[in-house]
Amino acid sequence: MKRVLITGGTGLIGRALAGDLSAASYEVILLSRRPERTRDLPAGVRAVKWDGRTPAGWGELANGAAAIVNLAGESIGGGRWTPGRRQHIRDSRLNAGVAVVEAVRRATPKPGVVIQASGIGVYGDGGDKVLNEESPAGRDWLSSFTATEWEPCTVPVEALGVRRAIVRTGVVLARGGQVLIWLVLPHRFFVGGPLGGGRQWVAWVHLADEVGAIRFLIEHPTASGLFNLCAPNPLTNADLERAIGRVMGRPAWFPVPAFALRLLFGQMASVLLDGQRAVPRRLLELGYRFQYPDAESALRDLLR
Repeated sequence: MKRVLITGGTGLIGRALAGDLSAASYEVILLSRRPERTRDLPAGVRAVKWDGRTPAGWGELANGAAAIVNLAGESIGGGRWTPGRRQHIRDSRLNAGVAVVEAVRRATPKPGVVIQASGIGVYGDGGDKVLNEESPAGRDWLSSFTATEWEPCTVPVEALGVRRAIVRTGVVLARGGQVLIWLVLPHRFFVGGPLGGGRQWVAWVHLADEVGAIRFLIEHPTASGLFNLCAPNPLTNADLERAIGRVMGRPAWFPVPAFALRLLFGQMASVLLDGQRAVPRRLLELGYRFQYPDAESALRDLLR
């Protein structure tokens, strides 16, 4: 049975990916700091303890693994970006990368592929420009950190002969996911509307395609390098809010002023107010077919 290790696997994406891979007869192991607290894992999936910094206690599981999927890292959306929180975000990602690289270095035989998580925010505020994998990174803190530290943290595995693919994930829409809850809640009270001016582009992806694309990259033997993991039809925040309103039968014309978001979230408000008109050019070229290529079909599935 093919084995896949998932760091950060107890989160939204990791659990969904684990369930999908397990159903496809993979042996799936989630690496968790507190595996004893892990509940309601998909059938056939188990959790193994790790410290987030080294291969201690789990490194031998990398021997001959089909893939290591490195999703580990503190959420960027959990609060204001104070200096201490920035450092925690940085350390949680880079330490996980160090652990993965060391596990691969020791492994015999080597894993088939390392899938390295990243974010579409690497491009910064792209305005109306269409962004593909060859577009330059932005210059703000999150963009710079993603491009110069987070994405390269597992690059040494390539010198060890292991294929590596980097997935720049957009805004993940998922039933019960925090992002969709935040988006939908104002509409439930008939006060939904655009954030700021609503002109910022949203590179989004349905959770089913997030999972499907990662599995596609695991199983595609020539897939390496950068991949934008977002639906092929981005839309502005205003259009997204209108789509939510149509699906829910609610108005979508109560704007949230940009200054209010900046007062509430500080610099983290850039995640909401900056936009990326990103497209998944390389995934499409390799032949991945999106289950939900447009936002309205995705929302109808998630909000039904």
